[in-house]
Amino acid sequence: MTLSVSEIATVRARHPEAVAEAAARRRRRPFLGERGRLMIVAADHPARGVLGAGDRSLAMANRADLLERLRLALSRPGVDGVLATADILDDLLLLGALDHRLAIGSMNRGGLAGAAFELDDRFTGHRAETLRRLGFDAGKLLLRIDYTDPGSLATLHATARAIDEMAERHLPVFVEPFLCHRVGGKVSVDLSAEAVATSIAIASGLGGTSAYTWLKVPVTADAEEMGRVMETSTLPAVLLGGDTGPDQDTTYERWRAALRLPTVHGLIAGRSLLYPADDDVARAVDTAVGLL
Repeated sequence: MTLSVSEIATVRARHPEAVAEAAARRRRRPFLGERGRLMIVAADHPARGVLGAGDRSLAMANRADLLERLRLALSRPGVDGVLATADILDDLLLLGALDHRLAIGSMNRGGLAGAAFELDDRFTGHRAETLRRLGFDAGKLLLRIDYTDPGSLATLHATARAIDEMAERHLPVFVEPFLCHRVGGKVSVDLSAEAVATSIAIASGLGGTSAYTWLKVPVTADAEEMGRVMETSTLPAVLLGGDTGPDQDTTYERWRAALRLPTVHGLIAGRSLLYPADDDVARAVDTAVGLL
């Protein structure tokens, strides 16, 4: 029986085993379908203390609303799955929303936004063994590198070991790399072509094998630059669909152009689809699917 959002807390309190039971019942699908493309909705922001979307500072703090938006997004044709932390994936399991959809676990959320230790991004989420046990399909990790912050070395080391652990279990892992630096105490990412290419080169070389490593990369402003950036590695990649900003059409065209590149196999987008400016989740998701 599929639960309503209002019933989740009661089930969690009285029958915590229900999560594992729902995971065991989940009907799975191939990781990469016949079309060879992935359209993934991301919702792992809250666990890093990021609750805002657009001009709504606490948009993602309403869990019932977030889950309804995710259920709607996952119901749209062409959507392959969701990337989220354990609490959200557990909720979606209880709601019966993950059948025939990919479940991708977010692995490191320890680099809380604005914290002094933000770049020492500990693996506080899913572990490789947990993903295997629950029958989930892949993992994702964030790798931000600041050459002046020792915390980045700890994250690099932990990332390499996580890649090894995922490969041992034949589980794909999406690595999201950035070069960054602090401006006024706040971490700022460098999205220049040179910086993105450098971050890709670093991420591609981590671990004892890259056989199961995917890249999750931002789209540069210039289409020609993006082509050169993606020549840095032969690893399969998906695009990071960040905030579309006020000019959605221009952003979509940049995504469309990047999706034509030979190593790019899809798109992972979060708040831009779940909290679009016009609040029409279905239309935002359908537009993104159409770009594929």
